[in-house]
Amino acid sequence: MQRIRLRYTKRGRLRFTSHRDFQRAFERALRRAEVPMAYSAGFTPHPKVSYANAAPTGTGSEAEYLEIALTEARDPERLRVLLDESLPAGLDVLEAVEARTSGLADRLTASVWELRLDGVDPAEAERAVAAFNAAESVEVQRLTKNGMRTFDARPAVASLERVEAHSSPADRPSDQPCAILRLVVRHVTPAVRPDDVLSGLRAVADLAPPVPAAVTRLAQGLFDEETGTVTDPLAPDREAAATEPHPAAATAAATAPA
Repeated sequence: MQRIRLRYTKRGRLRFTSHRDFQRAFERALRRAEVPMAYSAGFTPHPKVSYANAAPTGTGSEAEYLEIALTEARDPERLRVLLDESLPAGLDVLEAVEARTSGLADRLTASVWELRLDGVDPAEAERAVAAFNAAESVEVQRLTKNGMRTFDARPAVASLERVEAHSSPADRPSDQPCAILRLVVRHVTPAVRPDDVLSGLRAVADLAPPVPAAVTRLAQGLFDEETGTVTDPLAPDREAAATEPHPAAATAAATAPA
């Protein structure tokens, strides 16, 4: 059995798709691309697909990850192209590597988010960020299936800063002030999401954007405490592939006559 790890995106309108919507679209893409999927056992077999830490509905992402199991070996790049062609624009498969290590989900310990606040003056956002960073605790509330829950969002935030705005997307007004925030948040329990940080900014500095923030996950991976950066979770597999022979090649070499 071969395992392939994929990085894919949720862009544009596709950021409003739920995780279940993506699952259905991806399973259809697997069939269109004629991927030799491994299936679970039992009365209702399902393709062996492992999803890792999907972004919330309504947020964009450049760094979503999943792993698939195949019954026949396939070239990862060729597989990536076929799946990318079989998915709608906006759900784009950017990378595919053969899994040579274990614990992909364990390497997703933090995310880097971009929060675009249209209608917010950058100086106002700067003051709110400073107030948030200076606070020892920032209590926020979130409505859950068990009712309203209050928790401290501050410890999960590794860094929060205002960055310079880049060119505006076509579907966003360009004649209004705009503040861009860069957020690095650890994956903890309870999970702290970008909207929780926005609630915290409202609580500590009364920052209330006039329109909903456009939120995009830029990266996720292992958080490096020394540098404060988030590392590429597929890097260990690429490094292992560069130093180890392909399993099929190794088997052929072992069984070849002397």
